[in-house]
Amino acid sequence: MPPRRNGKPKLPVPLPEGKVLDDTEGKQWLLGKMIGSGGFGLIYLAFPPNKPDKDARYVIKVEYQENGPLFSELKFYQRAAKKDSIKKWIELKQLDYLGIPVFYGSGLTEFKGRSYRFMVMERLGIDLQKIADQNGPFKKETVLQLGIRMLDILEYIHENEYVHGDIKAANLLLGYENPDRVYLADYGLSYRYCPNGNHKQYQENPRKGHNGTIEFTSLDAHKGVALSRRSDVEILGYCMLQWLCGKLPWEQNLQDPVAVQTAKRNLLDELPESVLKWAPSGSSLCEIAQFLMCVHSLAYNEKPDYQKLKKLLNPNGIRLGPLDFSTKGLSINATNQKIDSKRAAAKQAIQMQNKLIEKVRSERSAKSFATPRKMEEEHQLSGSMHKDTAAQGKTCC
Repeated sequence: MPPRRNGKPKLPVPLPEGKVLDDTEGKQWLLGKMIGSGGFGLIYLAFPPNKPDKDARYVIKVEYQENGPLFSELKFYQRAAKKDSIKKWIELKQLDYLGIPVFYGSGLTEFKGRSYRFMVMERLGIDLQKIADQNGPFKKETVLQLGIRMLDILEYIHENEYVHGDIKAANLLLGYENPDRVYLADYGLSYRYCPNGNHKQYQENPRKGHNGTIEFTSLDAHKGVALSRRSDVEILGYCMLQWLCGKLPWEQNLQDPVAVQTAKRNLLDELPESVLKWAPSGSSLCEIAQFLMCVHSLAYNEKPDYQKLKKLLNPNGIRLGPLDFSTKGLSINATNQKIDSKRAAAKQAIQMQNKLIEKVRSERSAKSFATPRKMEEEHQLSGSMHKDTAAQGKTCC
């Protein structure tokens, strides 16, 4: 049974280092030092009792049993992210890896009269928010590659009836043993959007509005609609825009969820110009603008065309390499060459953006453009929600 949620989850009293935890399969885990905490739980290094190595390869998440987020994350791993299932998917899709952390076990333990839930995971490295805080915005090539890696993950979890719901740099971590790989962590807000193959119905609920991380949460979440696949890809679009530009158009209004919702609506309704104007000097946001246009065209229960979205982010089909988060300084001798290169890149970026704007304007003048989202809202307001706006297997663009 899921735990009862009585208000905001509380951080637990820390467990003592050296405590031995027994998981449901009878395996034992030795608790190391605490290395982090979130809004609901604590994170510790962990070791098998017979291998108390200084270089821990596991972590244990703990929270009070009556809290909810770790229970939700645990159910996600048990239902949708078993190690064998991920391995088969990697082989099927011919991927080099899939950035979902490995789950090793879970259980309950007691301390000072309180019951704790725990989950054992593979240890990961630094999160991308810390890197961004240190180095500033990411390079365009890095942002687009991150987008492709996230689409690989989202396609897998979506096919297994779940959405993540909280994609952001703080939840993207580099591998501890493979720092050239990126992993999407923290499934505490994951949601089973399609239990047993039955997609949730579109239904606005203002009492549940604005859930998630306000900077990135989807328009559906702002309106209290249960998350679906389009929410995840929309959130990813906002993330890529911030990772490349270093900011979002609504960041000055984060204390006003309605203002943020309105700004997001305006951004999506005024694509591609609304995104293209945010491009850093000498760069282009054409790929992200087209990505968001495709996402905005999705109906609530529509399956994204993940391959199409990945192609938009990598139109030349360049093979993915190691992620590059470095910041490059200029030598005096290279300054003039760098300036010339920036001017050429800026000219090319302007040409790309003008071409995209012209294409979109031509398409809009040729037909009346009404997105599935607008149709859904109109039906919702009239009290006659249109059922099955698009078949579940339909693809976008």
